[in-house]
Amino acid sequence: MRIRIVDAFTDRPFAGNPAGVLLLDAFPEDAWLQKVAMEVNHAETAFAHRLDAGGEADWALRWFTPVAEVAMCGHATLATAHVLHSTGAHEGPVRFATRSGVLVATPREDGSLTLDFPTAPLTPVEVPDGVAQALGAEPLAAFDTGPDVGDLLLELADEKTVHALTPDHKALGAHSERGIIATARAEDPTRGYDFVSRCFFPNVGIDEDPVTGSAHTALASFWSERLGRAELTGLQASPRSGRVRIELRGDRTMLSGSAVTVIEGELLA
Repeated sequence: MRIRIVDAFTDRPFAGNPAGVLLLDAFPEDAWLQKVAMEVNHAETAFAHRLDAGGEADWALRWFTPVAEVAMCGHATLATAHVLHSTGAHEGPVRFATRSGVLVATPREDGSLTLDFPTAPLTPVEVPDGVAQALGAEPLAAFDTGPDVGDLLLELADEKTVHALTPDHKALGAHSERGIIATARAEDPTRGYDFVSRCFFPNVGIDEDPVTGSAHTALASFWSERLGRAELTGLQASPRSGRVRIELRGDRTMLSGSAVTVIEGELLA
């Protein structure tokens, strides 16, 4: 079967967030899916197979990190939609049946894709004891992002603080189900982004994720309220970096970005 590595939320190779993508006839045993994801060793590997016509979705989709299956993943969904459209396996909007419900990816005229994801509910919480020490910065506020995302969102003082973080990843794992989203307002919005973030997910085997679509379903409502706009652009300030265009539509968040296939080969196992 063909296996591809796709860089998502970027328009150039070796940036954004890489994901493995495999198109299957059906899902084999979970243990095999997990072994493939471990072998690929990227933040997520996506597995998809076509569904019968006439249903609520066109393709079934699952996502695995090197150590666990996850309930939601934006960049691997974008990567899968990119593969479907670039190979001619699907035309027009594609509906994915996932653990987070039906997610739709729609191609845009400029070649990018827009994902329709559920908006993560934000609940203010007390900053947990020890999280400042583990993160290496004192949060201004903390928010639970609900069961689908499973992160603790932390607002930090400024963009420089987000860039400078050198967290204790093992210690961070005690403070949320999946991980930590650290964010701050952009220092200079004329650079083309409105806020910055970094995402640390030690509990699913990812110390720092390069670009996290699912986290932006929480960041969308957080920054839309503070900046007074529904359409925003976020910069995820990881070493690979990437930008996510977002539009908040109530309980749905539109995530837009490009993707590039960088490796295509044959899986023999």
